[in-house]
Amino acid sequence: MNPWRTLWHYNRGKVLAAAALVVFVVWAYTRDPQIVEAVLASSLRLSIPLILGALCGLIGERSGVINIGIEGQMLLAAFVAFLVNVYTGNLLLATLSGMLVGAVLGFFLAFMSVTLRIDQIIGGTVINMLAFGLTGYFYQVGLVTKGKFAPIPIPGLADIPILGAMFFRNPPLTYLTLLLIFVVQFWLFYTPWGLRTRAVGEHPRAADTVGIDVYKMRYLNVTLAGSLAGLAGAYLTLEAVGSFERAMTNGQGFVALAVMIFGRWNPILAWGAALLFGFATALQTQLQFMNAAQIPASLLWLKQIPHQFIGMLPYLLTIIVLAGVGGRTRPPAAVGQPYVKE
Repeated sequence: MNPWRTLWHYNRGKVLAAAALVVFVVWAYTRDPQIVEAVLASSLRLSIPLILGALCGLIGERSGVINIGIEGQMLLAAFVAFLVNVYTGNLLLATLSGMLVGAVLGFFLAFMSVTLRIDQIIGGTVINMLAFGLTGYFYQVGLVTKGKFAPIPIPGLADIPILGAMFFRNPPLTYLTLLLIFVVQFWLFYTPWGLRTRAVGEHPRAADTVGIDVYKMRYLNVTLAGSLAGLAGAYLTLEAVGSFERAMTNGQGFVALAVMIFGRWNPILAWGAALLFGFATALQTQLQFMNAAQIPASLLWLKQIPHQFIGMLPYLLTIIVLAGVGGRTRPPAAVGQPYVKE
């Protein structure tokens, strides 16, 4: 079946909701272009670590391995990328170092899940505890980074209303992530490797009978997926923030799992879900910092809402998504199940 037709068949409600959101954004743009552009640009930036984490999770689960350790992979990669940047000042080397750390932790998860066949939830929890412990112990206050990635406006496209500020005035890791979304989509549904990956995650024994090495596929995919979580960590310290703080991932690895589920283990849909979460976070930040003069008279009641409630909007959205969508989604059939070759 054509995957695009399948997307429309199972996600018509999401597509229509997205269309309604687009109409609302266009209407708001006619009222205050600067605020709308700021919120949308922030939405994309906030969605980058979520979509990278979601890609890491969906590649692993499409291969049959649950990855609860995305949070730890992101955190330790962010720390190592920060240290490399502090001591070398080379942003490219720091980015590659973060991706390498994520890949190593992915290999460690594959070793625990495929070779040792321990519970995959426990394996991911071990990675999270390891990352939080190492970063908390070795972090030194006072380290100063040597710069971060700067935005690169694309000539001719950066001036497009709404879309220009959102998509075409970004630093390089953001552009790389947007490219990776479509690369993973193509790789997963239109290549032999993607077909083998989905076969291993759905029916590993059947895949084994036709000559697919289940162990090798799971090792390679979980390791490569880990590099994407590492890229998310590098993004946080080298592009988004420019510094490192203990526990700076702040649960984004777990939110990425919600994004993956909401996106039905599909890269394009997961990106849409990541943008939704990013929009909720950007909106609550904008509402907290806007003063009464910036808010239209019809919306002044928003200033009466306690800031604690506005601050919990992204997490409330996570709960609503998991409660409302999680029960109707179908994960890969063999996910979380160790495979024993007969």
